[in-house]
Formats: sequence, C-alpha cells, structure tokens
Amino acid sequence: MQNRTMTISLNSFSIQSATLILILCSAIIQSESYTSSSIRLPHSQSRSPPVTVSVTEYGATGDGVHYDTEPIQSAIDACWSAGGGRVVFPPGNYLTATVFLKSGVVLEVQKNATVLGGTRLEDYPVEQNRWYVVMAEDAEDVGITGGGEINGQGLEFVVRFDERKNVMVSWNQTGACSGDECRPRLVGFIRSKNVRVWDIHLSEPAYWCLHLVQCDNTYIHDVSIYGDFNTPNNDGIDIDDSNNTVITRCNINTGDDAICPKTYDGPLYNLTATDSWIRTKSSAIKLGSASWFPFKGLLFNNITIVESHRGLGLQIRDGGNVSDIVFSNINISTRYYDPSWWGRAEPIYVTTCPRDNTSKTSSISNLLFVNITANSENGIFLSGSENGVLSNLKFLNVNLNYKRWTSYEDGLVDYRPGCQGLVNHSSAGIIMEHIDGLEERIRKGDKPRLKRRRIGRGKWDPINKTDSEFSTVGLFSKIIIEMPSAKPFSAAAGMLRSRLTSALRQRGGDTTSRWTTPGHQERPNGYFLNRTPLPPGQSRKWEDWELPCYVTSFLTIVILGVGLNAKPDLTLETWARQKAIERLASQKQIVAVSTSDESD
Repeated sequence: MQNRTMTISLNSFSIQSATLILILCSAIIQSESYTSSSIRLPHSQSRSPPVTVSVTEYGATGDGVHYDTEPIQSAIDACWSAGGGRVVFPPGNYLTATVFLKSGVVLEVQKNATVLGGTRLEDYPVEQNRWYVVMAEDAEDVGITGGGEINGQGLEFVVRFDERKNVMVSWNQTGACSGDECRPRLVGFIRSKNVRVWDIHLSEPAYWCLHLVQCDNTYIHDVSIYGDFNTPNNDGIDIDDSNNTVITRCNINTGDDAICPKTYDGPLYNLTATDSWIRTKSSAIKLGSASWFPFKGLLFNNITIVESHRGLGLQIRDGGNVSDIVFSNINISTRYYDPSWWGRAEPIYVTTCPRDNTSKTSSISNLLFVNITANSENGIFLSGSENGVLSNLKFLNVNLNYKRWTSYEDGLVDYRPGCQGLVNHSSAGIIMEHIDGLEERIRKGDKPRLKRRRIGRGKWDPINKTDSEFSTVGLFSKIIIEMPSAKPFSAAAGMLRSRLTSALRQRGGDTTSRWTTPGHQERPNGYFLNRTPLPPGQSRKWEDWELPCYVTSFLTIVILGVGLNAKPDLTLETWARQKAIERLASQKQIVAVSTSDESD
C-alpha cells in the first residue's frame, strides 16, 4: 500500500497579527447581547431563600429496578413551590421516565449517583419532540450539576451490534416520527433562559445527548459526554436556534456529531466553545445540516479533536446564511471510518448546496481559521454551489499533515446530505469549488494535489500545477494563497544563495566545472573573481561582476535578514510576484503546499 504524506502550511505574516485578529473577532462575536457576566448560577427569582430537598425524602429507592419517577417529580415540584433551590440525588441508581424541571430548580446528582432513563415507549410523553429523560420547558434559572451521572441506557436500544454501525430500535410505529431515528434523547432544555449544566456526566444516550432548543444565556462547563462509538445519532451537544451559549472544558466522546449548532425556526448567534476535547465517528464540530436561518458570531477556540471522521464542518443545505465564524488554536486528527458515517477524514469541511430542489440557496462568508494543526488521512474540502458561493475565507498559520494509516478505501468526496451524495475522485490536499475569488499560489518545487470541478462537467480536473504559476479557473478569482515568510530580505537571500551555490560549483577548472552564464561563452581557465586581464580597449561588462556582486549581496542580506529573523526560503522572483499580486488584491490568505510520497 502506498502511503502519501502531504504537508500543507498556511502561515500568517506574524503570530502577533493573527492574535490581534482573533481578539478583534472575539470582540465582534460577543458584541451583540452576550457578556460572560450575564451568565448566572440558576437560582430562584423569589424572595424566599433557596431550599434543598432530597428525592429520598419523597420515596425514591435508588435501587435501579423500581421506577422513581413520581418521587423525583414530587421533589422538583416541592422545590419549585418553595421558591426554588436544589433537588439532591444521593448515591444510588434512580430509574425514571421523563421528569420535568421547573424554573429556579437545579438537579444535584451527587457522585456515585446515577439517573437511569427508562427504555419503554410508555416512559415518555406522547409527543416525540418531548422524548427526554430530563427536560425543562419555558423555564428560567435551571440547571444540572453534582458530579454524578445521567445515563440513557442507549445500549438497550441496539437491535444488532455492528462494529461498522449498530442497528437501532425505532419507535416509528407510533406515527410520532418516521424513519429509524425514533428514540428518546437524554437531556433537553426547550425555550428556556439562564440554563447552567456543569460538573456532570451524561452517558449512553439512545439518541441526542444534550439538546438546547430556542434557549438564551446557556453555560455548559466541565461536562463529560460519552456515547457508544458505534451508535448512530448519539450527538453530544445539539444547539438549535439558541443564542448566547458558552461551552467550556467539556469532554465529548460519541459516535455521532459532537458539537452541532442548527437553525430550524430561528437564527443562532453568539456561541463560544473552548478548552474542550472531542472524539467522534462523525463531525467534531458541525454547523447544520439543518440550516433554515442564519448562523452568526461563533467562536471555537483551544479544542483538541482526535480520531474523528471529520474535524471542523459546515454543512449548510436549507437557505440560511453563515458569517463571522472563527476557528482558532485547534489540534485535529481525522481518519477514515465506514462510509455509512458522514465524513471522509477531512480536517476542514465547508460546503453549501441545496438539500433538494425545494431548498433555497445559502451563502458562507467571513470564516477565519487561525493556528490550526491537523494530521489527517484526507485533505481540506471547500465547496460552494452555483448560486451559493463561499467568500472571504482566511487561513492563518494552518498546518496539515496528510498520511494514510487505515485500510478504508479512499477516492470519495462526501456531499451528504442531499446534493450529489458520495462522488468518486482521487485524493487531494485541498479541493475547492464555487469560491468567490481564488488564485492558487504554489511554491516553486512543490507538487501539490489541488483539484476543482468545473460547472456542468462530471469529472474532476486538476488545477494548474505548473511551478510558480498563477491560475484563475472558473469561479476562482480573488483569494490570494501566498508564500510564508514573505520578506524582501528572505526572498533576496534565497535567490542569492541558490545563484552563489551554482556559481561556485561551476567556477574554473575543466570544461565541466567552468562557470557559465546563460547566453554567454564559457570563461577561460583560471577565471576567478574577475582577475583575468582584459584585452586592450575592452571594459568589464555586468556578467564580469556578477559573482562578486552575488557574494557581497548575499553576505549583506543574510546579516540584515538574521537581524529581522528572516529565513532565506524564498526566491526574489517569487517575492516580487507576490508583492505585485498583493497590490492588486484586497484580501489575503497565506498558504504553502508541499507533498511527498513514501512507501512502507
């Protein structure tokens, strides 16, 4: 098996500049209505002091066999009636059907205490959209904490275990839902405000794990989420039409999408996720695919993604526009899994296309990827659509190392859901389609595998691979992909270094070692540093001074370059061309692509 190793580096002009950009973007993201000080620990709005009640006081057994639904709900109702406070679950196993949180109430599931979700259809309300083990509707100042566990017993819903993907039970015979995704979720907050979930373990959901629907001002902190790695649709955190959400220090290990913002019935803005760890068989971070309304002002920072099928994903299908999104300081590892899971090991995946012929066209703009490091089995995929282009994508200090290490078949690009489905193609470092402006800048000597697809054609065509050439193909026009370390001193030093090395290698001696300049005859033996006497009446020409000029210039520029921390990794020609392009372009995107092949 051939192993291909590909390295893609997208470097900024300076780390300081990237940091400044990140700070400014963060300020913009938080400028609408959210400030961290507005997030409060849920508490009662009444004048009465908060109370603390135990579910055991109302008859809960905690033996994991008998249902404790009624005692738990009674404790919640009593706490709410008293003005709010905490409902405590002492150590034990509490089997329950759906319980409903109320305003001002916090569930405190203590360490060594587990709330077990029921596995019977009759354990849940008639309406499928209310199938949760724990849920709050139209509530304020609610939360869950305590260091214990809420467990959905998801493995009880497996019909057949399969290492590729488990076959799950479906309650679609009720008519409440259709298809094979009719299973209860674990925890849900619906149309609620001032929600806080912290210091809790959420485990084995049968379907989605933590679900926010039209919520405002939510804080999720120190939450551990675990779902069986072979179970489909056991998403970690789904955020629907919710605003002013903060996710920090979470550990998410699931089969399906880990953090998944969606817009069904309204916009989603001001979401911040930071300092978290993710592993998934699908997308670690995914916007969509439900995307009927806008996404705006999202920040994902300081996140580690390991062994996932897709890293950072935008899957926009339903007409909602996406803008002002920042991904920063993220380490990614992606690999192939069975193709029944959405994803093809892409570290970065940005797509917009209509879900079907009734869907509206979406646009994606103003995305910033800064300080991203990835080790992956596949490359970056950026794909707009004919009327829904991608615009103003910026990559600063992004490094991608590409190498195959699993035995899964490659050669597919994934447009799902809708669009074109799975399409055959060869592996590529970056695939780009329908981007509002792109000029590829490839470093001389590298052989990247960049691909694009023309409108109306069914096959994949390579972008111009000529070294040190620019190309504008189809809808690609403005985005500049430049060289790193674009300093004049670095460029000149690189050029002079190569010229000087060549000159010294070929100077003097026999015919094979004499220094020659293109277009000029060979210099005679002994010709060195212009010391050979000139014939009478002749003056020295430029080529006679070429070598000493190279020597002097090289030493001068290296000294200056060292003082400016410049590296002689460019040629003067590439730098000059780069600067000319800069003067014509209004946007920058810095990319260097290099590839090499190796065999095991």
